[in-house]
Amino acid sequence: MNQWLPWNPRLNKLKAKLLNDPYYRLQSGEEIQIAAQLGIRIDANQATVDDWLRLPGLSIHQARSLVELSRSGVKFYCVEDVAAALGMPAPRLEPLKPILNFSYYDHESLVSSTAVVNVNTASVEELAQLPFIDISLAEAVVQNRLQSGGYRDLADFQRRLTIPGEAIAQLMYFLRF
Repeated sequence: MNQWLPWNPRLNKLKAKLLNDPYYRLQSGEEIQIAAQLGIRIDANQATVDDWLRLPGLSIHQARSLVELSRSGVKFYCVEDVAAALGMPAPRLEPLKPILNFSYYDHESLVSSTAVVNVNTASVEELAQLPFIDISLAEAVVQNRLQSGGYRDLADFQRRLTIPGEAIAQLMYFLRF
């Protein structure tokens, strides 16, 4: 698949940048094609500001706007949706198609009927009612929050409580910050 890369030192250097620097900002359509061939993808419905900023031609304001829209429940189904959200012509974003994924996440199936809880305001009792959180973890969440302040985000929550990745993957649908 990547047999063409070893023959060109410039492409090898670019490959290393793409694979090792998650903040590398793609510079051209050629780099987008190479990134896509390397398996690099950005899920438009789960992308962070940093993810959007990897794409050429998007400003920090546009990236923040897309993330805010996504967090508020807007679903992007195609590049035309992203263009409409940014108020720009769709052909301008057409070169981004190889690297963008438009996966649909049914919020109801992910969260089921259980409420989403803000870990920075929830009581031990509220936390203990969530799936995958027992009373000892709920107590640890509140105690750590009282000692060290509110949790910034899911990564901060995981780091401070030393929760394994598999458990965070289960919990993340029920927690807000």
